[in-house]
Amino acid sequence: MRLPKVLTTLIVITIVFSGIFVWLADIPEPTPEDIVYGATFSKFRADELRIDWKKTYSALLEDLGIKKLRLVAHWQMIEPVENQFNFEELDYQIQRAEENNVKVTLAVGRRLPSWPECHEPDWIQHYGLEDQKGHIRNYITEVVERYKDSPAIERWQVENEPFIIGFAIGQCGELDIGFLEEEVELVHELDPAHPVLLTASGELGFWDNTWRRADVFGTTLYRTVWNRDLNSFITYPTTPGFFRAKRKLTQLTTGQDKPAVLAELAAEPWVIQAVVDTPLEEQLKRMNIDILKETIQFASRTGFEEQYLWGAEWWYYLKEVHGQDDVWQYMKQLFEE
Repeated sequence: MRLPKVLTTLIVITIVFSGIFVWLADIPEPTPEDIVYGATFSKFRADELRIDWKKTYSALLEDLGIKKLRLVAHWQMIEPVENQFNFEELDYQIQRAEENNVKVTLAVGRRLPSWPECHEPDWIQHYGLEDQKGHIRNYITEVVERYKDSPAIERWQVENEPFIIGFAIGQCGELDIGFLEEEVELVHELDPAHPVLLTASGELGFWDNTWRRADVFGTTLYRTVWNRDLNSFITYPTTPGFFRAKRKLTQLTTGQDKPAVLAELAAEPWVIQAVVDTPLEEQLKRMNIDILKETIQFASRTGFEEQYLWGAEWWYYLKEVHGQDDVWQYMKQLFEE
């Protein structure tokens, strides 16, 4: 029986691309000692967990000894009232980073880490789209001008996974690529000395659009996530070689070789309601010391020599609120290596 032409074509394409990925994945894996680990810290996230954000941040710096951090300038915290800027919390974070010789990636923009993806002050809703853009430019300018000369600043991140449309379209609307490029150019003009990081999903979509516009490329890595369409948790069928292949394929298709980091490695539980409303048993079912070790081992073979873990506030919450410090002690060992 002859297969329909379209089906035959799809099979051939699948075989060809599978072969390409197998070939591309055949690149050396880094050894664990080659990897520099960092973490993301967000006051917004600490507040969600109802923990003291300053104590949490200090513990990350002083007890865990983290030397690379991704910090987040959530717009609604920086400009809670129109044209009235609050830098108290972020000043503290940058100052403490300077005191501890920590290198910082500082994220700016409307779409930044932490659900619900897009973070904006309530007052901006009174403005139309074009006026909103002007306010975003103004907020970014204030942040970059304030911190660009800090010895802690290593790079800027502009927006977060901007090309992943469907996941956050309800909160963020359609992506305006032209405005994203304007934001990147604005940061370059304000601070030519530091590169711009743009991020993309590790498992979903291609990296080309993000890669072309970034000085430094960053990917996420999530093993198990909640799928709303299936109404269940799913584990991605990816391997470390998938990430190595995807990176090399992107280099080939864009003709560009540039620094790349693992900007967000999931190291906290993915739960379907607020963590503080989720029983500890369910949290530990989704993330525990064994899953964490397996995740770190998986990520160590992806080829990214700089990796930022996501979930630092939860590690502290687990220790301080629930008296469980096995994750914290493991992280302490990881950052000391």
